Amino acid sequence: MPEPTKKEENEVPAPAPAPPPEEPNKEKEAGTAPPKEWSLGESPATEEQDKQNANSQLSTLFIEKPQTGTVKVGENITFIAKVKAEDLLRKPTVKWFKGKWMDLASKAGKHLQLKETFERQSRVYTFEMQIIKAKENYAGNYRCEVTYKDKFDSCSFDLEVRESTGTTPSIDIRSAFKRREVKQQEEEPEIDVWELLKNANPNEYEKIAFQYGITDLRGMLKRLKRMRRVEKKSAAFAKILDPAYQVDKGGRVRFVVELADPKLEVKWYKNGQEIRPSTKYIFEHKGCERIMFINNCGLTDDSEYYVTAGDEKCSTELFVREPPIMVTKQLEDTNAYCGERVELECEVSEDDANVKWFKNGEEIIPGPKSRYKVKVEGKKHILIIEGATKADSAEYSVMTTGGQSSAKLSVGLKPLKILTPLTDQTVKLGKEICLKCEISENITGKWTKNGLPVQESERLKVVHKGRIHKLVIDNALIEDEGDYVFTPDAYSVTLPAKVHVIDPPKINLDGLGADNTVTVIAGSKLRLEIPISGEPPPKVIWSRADKAIMEGSGRIRAESYPDSSSLVIDVAEREDSGVYHINLKNEAGEAHASIKIKVVDIPDPPVAPNVTDVGDDWCIMNWEPPVYDGGSPILGYFIERKKKQSSRWMRLNFELCKETTFEPKKMIEGVAYEVRIFAVNAIGISKPSMPSKPFVPLAVTSPPTLLAVDSVTDTTVTMKWRPPDQIGAAGLDGYVLEYCLEGTEDWIVANTDLIDKTKFTITGLPTDAKIFVRVKAVNAAGASEPKYYSQPILVKEIIEPPKIRIPRHLKQTYIRRVGEAVNLVIPFQGKPRPELTWTKDGAEIDKNQINIRNSETDTIIFIRKAERSHSGKYDLQVKVEKFVENASIDIQIVDRPGPPQLVKIEDVWGENVALTWTPPKDDGNAAITGYTIQKADKKSMEWFTVIEHYHRTHATITELVIGNEYYFRVFAENMCGLSENATMTKESAVIAKDGKVYKNPVYEDFDFTEAPMFTQPLVNTYAVAGYNATLNCSVRGNPKPKITWMKNKVAIVDDPRYRMFSNQGVCTLEIRKPSPYDGGTYCCKAVNDLGTVEVECKLEVKGGLSFCRLLLQGVPPNIIESYMRDLHSSNPEEY
Repeated sequence: MPEPTKKEENEVPAPAPAPPPEEPNKEKEAGTAPPKEWSLGESPATEEQDKQNANSQLSTLFIEKPQTGTVKVGENITFIAKVKAEDLLRKPTVKWFKGKWMDLASKAGKHLQLKETFERQSRVYTFEMQIIKAKENYAGNYRCEVTYKDKFDSCSFDLEVRESTGTTPSIDIRSAFKRREVKQQEEEPEIDVWELLKNANPNEYEKIAFQYGITDLRGMLKRLKRMRRVEKKSAAFAKILDPAYQVDKGGRVRFVVELADPKLEVKWYKNGQEIRPSTKYIFEHKGCERIMFINNCGLTDDSEYYVTAGDEKCSTELFVREPPIMVTKQLEDTNAYCGERVELECEVSEDDANVKWFKNGEEIIPGPKSRYKVKVEGKKHILIIEGATKADSAEYSVMTTGGQSSAKLSVGLKPLKILTPLTDQTVKLGKEICLKCEISENITGKWTKNGLPVQESERLKVVHKGRIHKLVIDNALIEDEGDYVFTPDAYSVTLPAKVHVIDPPKINLDGLGADNTVTVIAGSKLRLEIPISGEPPPKVIWSRADKAIMEGSGRIRAESYPDSSSLVIDVAEREDSGVYHINLKNEAGEAHASIKIKVVDIPDPPVAPNVTDVGDDWCIMNWEPPVYDGGSPILGYFIERKKKQSSRWMRLNFELCKETTFEPKKMIEGVAYEVRIFAVNAIGISKPSMPSKPFVPLAVTSPPTLLAVDSVTDTTVTMKWRPPDQIGAAGLDGYVLEYCLEGTEDWIVANTDLIDKTKFTITGLPTDAKIFVRVKAVNAAGASEPKYYSQPILVKEIIEPPKIRIPRHLKQTYIRRVGEAVNLVIPFQGKPRPELTWTKDGAEIDKNQINIRNSETDTIIFIRKAERSHSGKYDLQVKVEKFVENASIDIQIVDRPGPPQLVKIEDVWGENVALTWTPPKDDGNAAITGYTIQKADKKSMEWFTVIEHYHRTHATITELVIGNEYYFRVFAENMCGLSENATMTKESAVIAKDGKVYKNPVYEDFDFTEAPMFTQPLVNTYAVAGYNATLNCSVRGNPKPKITWMKNKVAIVDDPRYRMFSNQGVCTLEIRKPSPYDGGTYCCKAVNDLGTVEVECKLEVKGGLSFCRLLLQGVPPNIIESYMRDLHSSNPEEY
């Protein structure tokens, strides 16, 4: 039998054969697809096939796959596949197949169209296969494959073609049998190709397949293998189906099986779907034989069939063979002209048959780049040749599976026609010459000028495009005139033309001068007339900066006349300056010229002037010339000034200032002024410049005052002074200190930069030398007159007796808790650097426990973690040569106390218990401030606080619960807190339920009255003149005592320089900005009904009148302090 796919190929719609149906897949063989039910007379509907394994796998390229579809005969259907192009550098390759091998790309035509599109936004390729006017033989399995480099993806889908809906014809069983009998009579013996294949050598398979129209070699081998399979002996079937059946398309086939048991039920299946009786499928029973007839076999019937009887089945293959394709209308010999479209036509016996074309024995393969195209219209096949040439003359043949035909094609030249002849041309000089003609044929030709061949160059180009021929000459010259002729190749026809070149226009600028410059004053009108010539009269275009100037009524306009052209500017402005262009153009050529127009105007205002130097009534100013001088040189400048707060300007010069520097005079010192400039050229005076920055005429300050020596060492002298009495409007920028060695006259500047402070140290001086010192004050106006120190200064360090300045908080006992850090800084004075000695309680300090750090001005005692052993009296001795200064500091390190020594229950009565205890043995190096008493029931032993911060060593605990038994404990408390442990009573106190009646004792009221007593006395204090000083003390007493402050035994009453206040027993007297007169003995007196108490201290105010007088006399400060200290020690009362 022939391969069924061959017939399907020949029956594909023109020009593309229909894809063959795929072999039944494994799912169909297994019968997994459920069959559909239909009534007698209906055609069986093909069940939609299951997706193949390739479809179920994860797709690597497809984002949308074509889906199985159903279409009626004569209708259209489209299958769509989409591929994402994000990771693809170029378009992927897509192929459409029917079955396993038939590529549909070459079958596109009237009934099959393949399209592809690309969406740039989503970057998705869309591939479409559209089947137009579907036929029954188009049904089957299709496949779409996409490849890109090493990536591959495939998808299978099915097409089901159904008959158009209509009335089902009635079944005539007798007529069916009658037709079958006639068919059997007319059948002729035929060759069984499958018997040939089974008995043939495998090397001859390909030859037999080509001879009998089998093209699916892989399917053929698969079926042969299945046919050779040895069938097992069946218990249900006495005779099984043959391995394969073969029938021609449109014929009838008969399947017969014989049952071992006629009672068995038989079912017939096609591709796993049960077959029901219809006009196409007829079933017969003859004894044990079961027969099925298939009428009008088509390509869709080419598939696997099997029959079941009980639990057994037997299968077979049905192959539908197409008849050979015959050439019914032969090719005819054809004559054509070059360039014409040639069509060679033949007809075959079947629609949409597979036909091959040959030229001189070589196969013609149509394609997008081929000149040959094949057109199929049903049985008609046409070979199309576009634009035939002589090379296409040959013998063409067509071949089918059943015959062939050939014909000759002759291509010759067409009669030549002149469609557009050459024309005579008149061309202006420098323009392009273009000679153009058009003939009826696309052939080459030759150009000649005055009988000589035309040679191509950069200026002369010969153009041939299709039937059009051109001769193009750029920038025509006089020598380009002549007679031009074009002669087509292979023809004796000539096309002549004459070319004439003319002269361009001209511009006359003789009246403008050498540089073509025209000057006009701003605000005036300009009419510039330029003679021109040219024939025909040229078109004139004025322009500036590539912008054309139009004719009309604008401020800047052009006016044209027969022999001249004018440029008119009504009111000239500065911006009109520039280069203007005039362009002439006519048929002969163009002319260009440039004219420079200069508009002169008053200059721009200069930039704001700068004031570079200022005196008491004068200044020096300068400025830069204006950026734009108005087109005319600057002749000079006018200068004006005004007071900053005024709006009236006053001119300072009535003759032009030729320079850019000027010195205004006669100004008032300390008043702010502004100046401005006017520039002048030949046209006029500019607008004023912006005012300068305000400036003030200034004078130097008066000399500094009170120049004195602050300190002297072996190499340095420190000087200090007071600011000048008169600083002036310029203020004070700083000071310059100069010195001169005794015996010389050279003054040396001690400070390279101005200093703001009124104190400076001169370094690098020779020891034992004498120097003179002076100081100057400097401001914007310059340096003042110097202030001299009255006498030479000896460069030698002066011995300064030591002095320890104990901080105020260290004059009392310094208290710290155990574990805290102690860091005390004690400043001192003395020159040269003194020697320091620390002792504790008269013994040397252990430096392993206590750190001592000394500097030139202070000493530091540091204890990282204080212990109680660090408590004591610390003595500091500062020694400078024979001078010695001593000071003491009391340090007290405190800790929590120990518990009380003994707690006893003295008495128990009623609900009360009387307790007594003795103070703790260890008070933590601090006074005991109170006790905390707690009680606990003997049953629970939970402790509860009864009394806190109790000061006495005996207490009465009340409101106890009758019947309970209690224990008591006592904690000691000092400034660090409660003791860690408590002392508990050894015995318990039982609150009896029954007993003697308790009689409350009578207590006398406690007398809280107390005479006044100072708990913190006043302390001798040093104060600095001009800075507030305070005196503090604390007092207690009941009733609250009245506080009175006295100075030198005189009560202080309603004096605004003093402020007195008291808070929680702390009394404070504040002295506002004390002077030396405020020094003396101050007393605080407290008085109440029970008594009077006083406490006093001495206040020493330094830096007062006597100090200032000594300083004015040039006495060094350290000598003044030593003098004041000696004076105080000799007469303490008077001082």
